[in-house]
Amino acid sequence: MTSNSKAIGYLSCAVQVILHLLLSYTVFLFARAVYIAENWGAFHDVFRHNSLGRLLQGCWMFDTSAVMYTDCLVVLLIALLPVKWNKAVSIVFTAITSLTLVMNLGDAVYFQYTGRRTTMSVFSEFSNEGNLLKILGAETVRHWYLFLLGFMAIYAVWRCSRLIMKATETTGKPRWADVASRLLTLLAFVPFCIAGMRGGWTTAVRPITVSNANQYVHRPSEAVLILNTPFSMLRTIGKDVFQDPKYFSDSELATIYSPVHEPVPGEMRRKNVVVLIVESFGREYIGAYNEHLEGGRYKGYAPFIDTLYSESLSFDYTFANGRQSIDGMPSILSGIPRFIEPFFLTPASMNDVSGLAGELGKKGYYSAFFHGAANGSMGFEAFAKATGYKDYFGRTEFDRDTRFGGESEYDGTWAIWDEPFLQFYAMKMSEFREPFVTSVFTASSHHPYVVPEKYRDIYKEEGTNPIHKCIRYTDMALRKFFETARRQPWYKNTIFVFTSDHTNIPDHPEYQTDLGLFGAPLLFFDPSGEMPRGRMHCIAQQTDILPTVLGWLRYPQPYVAWGVDLLNTPPEETWAVNHTGGGMYQFVKGDYLLQFDGKELRAVYNFKTDWMLRRNLLSSDGRLALPATEAAKVKTYERQLKAVIQTYMQRMVNDKLVV
Repeated sequence: MTSNSKAIGYLSCAVQVILHLLLSYTVFLFARAVYIAENWGAFHDVFRHNSLGRLLQGCWMFDTSAVMYTDCLVVLLIALLPVKWNKAVSIVFTAITSLTLVMNLGDAVYFQYTGRRTTMSVFSEFSNEGNLLKILGAETVRHWYLFLLGFMAIYAVWRCSRLIMKATETTGKPRWADVASRLLTLLAFVPFCIAGMRGGWTTAVRPITVSNANQYVHRPSEAVLILNTPFSMLRTIGKDVFQDPKYFSDSELATIYSPVHEPVPGEMRRKNVVVLIVESFGREYIGAYNEHLEGGRYKGYAPFIDTLYSESLSFDYTFANGRQSIDGMPSILSGIPRFIEPFFLTPASMNDVSGLAGELGKKGYYSAFFHGAANGSMGFEAFAKATGYKDYFGRTEFDRDTRFGGESEYDGTWAIWDEPFLQFYAMKMSEFREPFVTSVFTASSHHPYVVPEKYRDIYKEEGTNPIHKCIRYTDMALRKFFETARRQPWYKNTIFVFTSDHTNIPDHPEYQTDLGLFGAPLLFFDPSGEMPRGRMHCIAQQTDILPTVLGWLRYPQPYVAWGVDLLNTPPEETWAVNHTGGGMYQFVKGDYLLQFDGKELRAVYNFKTDWMLRRNLLSSDGRLALPATEAAKVKTYERQLKAVIQTYMQRMVNDKLVV
C-alpha cells in the first residue's frame, strides 16, 4: 500500500463525510439554479443590483444550516456502521437528499402563488383538501422537465454516494486506527455541525431565522433566493409565532396606536352588506387602475369591473395584507393582517375573534358565507363560523339546489364554476331576511387556469399569462351576478364590497416589486347612491374594509381592527401594512414605503416617485437622504409601525381580539 493509500485508509471516515457534505451542497446549488430559472420573470434583474459575492455568502450560510440538519444522521451512520453497511449509508443519504431536492423543486412551482418559501404551515393550510394528489399529478405533467431533472439528479446522487463509499473502503486498517478515525471524525464534526445550524461560531450569534436572509439582498422579495425550503420548514416546526417585541411601555404604546375603534355617532343604518372576495384578481388585471400602463393603451381583462369602478368609491393606492387565500379572509372580514404566519393556522386562531358577521350579528343581522369548494376546504368554513357567520353554503348546498346543475358545474379540481355559483349566491340572498351580511369567495380565476368548455373559444390564452382568460371569465360571471342582483328586492338596500384575496402572477414590472406584489383592488359600491362615489386620493388596504363598513353603518359599539375608517380618516393618515416572504414588515404611509425587519429599519422608498423601488433613501449608517421635515415623518411612521406590530402581538398572545 502506498503512503497516499495509507493516508486515505486512516482518514476514510473523514473523507466519506466531507465528500457527502460536498455532494449535498452541490444538490442545494443545483436546486437553487432551477428555482431561479423557473421563476426568471421575478428574478431577472436580481444580479443587477446585488453583489454576487454577497448572494453566494448568504446562500452558503443557509445551505450550510440545512445540510447540517439533514445530513447529521448520515454522518452518524458513517461513523458508527461497519464497512459492510456502506450500501445502507448510501440508501439513507440518497433518500434524505432526494427529499430536500423534491422540496426545493416543488417550491419553485409553488412560489408563483405565494411569493415566499414554504413553511410548515402548508400542512395545516391544505389539511382539508381531498384533491391534492390530482393537483400534484397535474403539476407534475405541466412541469415534466422538473420531474425529469429531479430524477436525473437523484440517480446521480446515488451513483456518486456509492462511488464515494467504494473508493474509500479499507479493510486492512488496524482496529484501533479505524475506531480512532471514526471517533475523531465525530468529534471534529460536532462543533462544525452546531455552528452550521446556528449560522455562526460565536456565542453572540443566535440561531439564524428566515428573516436573516434579508441582510444579503437588496429587496425582501429576493430573500427567497438566499433561503432554501428545507431550512424554512425546519425553522418553523413548533415555532412560537407571536411574541411581544416590547418596543414601548404600555402607557407609551397607548399614545401611539390602538386597534380599538370607537362608534361613529348617529342612528345606525340597517343596510345589507355583500362582500365579494375574488380569487387572484390582482389590481394589475383591471384597466381602470392602470391608465399609465403601456402608454395609456392598456385595457386590462375586466371590462365589467371597469364599469363598476366608475360607479364606486375607489382609492389611489390599494393593497392586500397577504399573498395567500388564507391571509385574505382574516384581513377582509376581521381586520386582521398577516404577520409571520397565516392567522388561522396559528394557536391564536383559538382566540375569541369577531368581524363583520360577528359585530353586525349583535344588531340582528343574519349572516352567511359562500364558497363553491368542498365544505371545509381551506379551513374557510371553520373561520367563517368562528367570526360569527351563522350559515355556510358550499359545494354541498349548491348540489342540493335543483335550480342549478349540481356536480355538472364542478370544475374538476377546486370548486363550482364562478358563473353558476354566483347565480346561486344571488338567488339565495333573496331567501334571507334583511338586514343581512354575506360574503362569497370565488374560485375559477385560479390554477390550473381553465374555463368551462362552452367558453373556451371565447376566452382564450392572451400573451404568456394563462390566468388572463380566467379573469375574463370571472369578470363575465360578476357581470351576470349583478344583472341578477339588480332584479332582487334587497339590491337597493345593499353595500357591495369588491376585493381580491391576493394578487397572482404579474406581467408588468410595476407589479413585480416588493410593494407591487400586494396590489389588490378595493371598491365600495352603493346602488342607492347614499355612500360617496369617486376616487379618494389616499392609501387603502383590506383591513380597512371592516372599519369603513361599520363606520358608514354607524355601528354603535367598539371593536378591534388593524385598519382605518376610510370615510372618516384624513388621507394623510391612511396607511397599509403587510409582511413579506423574507420576514420583512412593509408599511406604506404618506409618500413612503418603510421596510422593517422587526428590529431595525432596512429600507425607505418614496413609492410615489420611485414605484420600481430603485433608490433606497436609507444609507447603511442609518441616515435618511431626505430634508429634516420629511425624515421626521419617516421616523414617526416607523414608531407607528412598531406600535401596530406590538399591539398585534400583545392581543394575539393575550387573547384580546374583541372588545
